[in-house]
Amino acid sequence: MFIDVAKIFVKAGKGGNGVVAWRREKYEPAGGPYGGDGGKGGSIILHADEGIRTLMDFRYKRSYTGQNGEDGRAKKQFGADGEDIILKVPVGTLIKDEETGKVIVDLKYPGQEFVIAKGGKGGRGNARFATATRQAPGFAEAGRKGQERHIILELKLLADVGLIGFPNVGKSTLLSIVSAARPKIANYHFTTLKPNLGVVRIADEKSFVIADIPGLIEGASKGAGLGHDFLRHIERTRVLVHVLDASGSEGRDPIDDFYKINQELSQYNEKLMDKPQIIAANKTDIPGAKDWIVKIKEEFEPKGIEVHEISAASQSGIRELLYSIWDLLEKTEIVYETYDELLEEEYEDINDEIIVRKEEGDYIVEGGFMERLLQSTYMDDNESLKYFQEMLRKKGIVDELKALGITEGESVFICGYEFEFYE
Repeated sequence: MFIDVAKIFVKAGKGGNGVVAWRREKYEPAGGPYGGDGGKGGSIILHADEGIRTLMDFRYKRSYTGQNGEDGRAKKQFGADGEDIILKVPVGTLIKDEETGKVIVDLKYPGQEFVIAKGGKGGRGNARFATATRQAPGFAEAGRKGQERHIILELKLLADVGLIGFPNVGKSTLLSIVSAARPKIANYHFTTLKPNLGVVRIADEKSFVIADIPGLIEGASKGAGLGHDFLRHIERTRVLVHVLDASGSEGRDPIDDFYKINQELSQYNEKLMDKPQIIAANKTDIPGAKDWIVKIKEEFEPKGIEVHEISAASQSGIRELLYSIWDLLEKTEIVYETYDELLEEEYEDINDEIIVRKEEGDYIVEGGFMERLLQSTYMDDNESLKYFQEMLRKKGIVDELKALGITEGESVFICGYEFEFYE
């Protein structure tokens, strides 16, 4: 089965907590803080792999969580970093944010990697908080949460040549005889249900990748049939080979078919009309084809479109068609889409979020930063409480509460815990 769209959830590992520890060694009567930092949480990394052709693996597993970093240790020892998770995806996979639909990254090169969810930073041990005036800090810092995202993986085939045309015009048969691909072939009027890839070898160091794009129907650009599912695969081809039924055996006008398919391409993406096309007039061994060949050549050759008479069944004209495709590829530059707005630049770090609000008379402070600060505070330690209050002032939280109208003695709910406000 060909799977070319998948929705998954990725969550990087949390950073390990810093630890509170003291130096307790012989001949060190005044040993100071000795707690080490926590390890970094494991990240989720996407890797473009040439050996993978579909997104099948993501159909069965849709959630991926990175390993948490290890907590710090005594003697200023760091905790171990969490192990990264590397998710292998096909080359040509577009990564989008599920909520906004914006592009995060385009993995179009073999071996390309991208950190889709960054592991949380490890918390600092109490040894890091020692200063000239605070020589025995009895607190440490909690590790940060890892990034998490709901994302869409969308595969666009990276083929040099795309075979397009109505169903049952002979695209699958043509692919099977010019490459080692073995698509299912039958005389039916329904479209192929998956794109098929094949490698065509012309001569030494002369080869290209060709894709049989499933037959389109009218209305495909508006999502009719399997339209949107497969039109995306045409976007990354360099040359289009338009296969026409030159026999008219299906009762259709091949010239009209050409314009209908191109209209669907244009309505889906106008840039598709900039791709060079070659016409492969197929089924020329069927009686009545000669009259259509004359009309097809009269219609398209004056417009600069090559027309090749072929028969996929008898394999006549195939070699000449392949050499023409190679010549056209040599003249056609590879152009990849560019995405000006990448969501990565807009992604907010959940660890630094601070929300101060008033709701139904209650003063509420919450967010990733506050959760981490609370986790790092030891309420029975004076030094830790002083640091907690210091951070509330430094981050402007006290000023925001005052701007909302809070007065001495009123309650403040910080991440669900009730505190009394005083200056």
